[in-house]
Amino acid sequence: MNLRCARTRDDPEINFIPLIDVLLVILIFLMVTTTYQRVAELQITLPEADAEAPKQRPKEINVGVDAQGRYVIDKKVLAYTTTAALADELKAAAGDSKDPVVIISADATATHQSVIRVMEASRAAGYVHVTFATQSAPSK
Repeated sequence: MNLRCARTRDDPEINFIPLIDVLLVILIFLMVTTTYQRVAELQITLPEADAEAPKQRPKEINVGVDAQGRYVIDKKVLAYTTTAALADELKAAAGDSKDPVVIISADATATHQSVIRVMEASRAAGYVHVTFATQSAPSK
């Protein structure tokens, strides 16, 4: 005895719209979170052009301060000894530049004193243009 009704079955359909939505969200996430480096991966020779010389940008000295109070000046890791030693390293990083800009990139949890030491070293080296690198807060 067959108790099941004879029903016709519909072929299952695959709905691609949710799949496309998920892929677009992943693509947008990857585009937003990707970091771009300034260093070029290809060795290229740019063509020459006769144009007016651009204005001279001041030399930038990038100083990094991490949460433990370690310092990095233009990708050179330093062991902190004194403010005078930091000033000497800043002068060495500036080279022949007369008035460089010191950019301090301090960790959000770095101590206030470690940042003040960099500012004091800049003053001792005679550099008055000091700025801080920050990042924007994520929008809500």
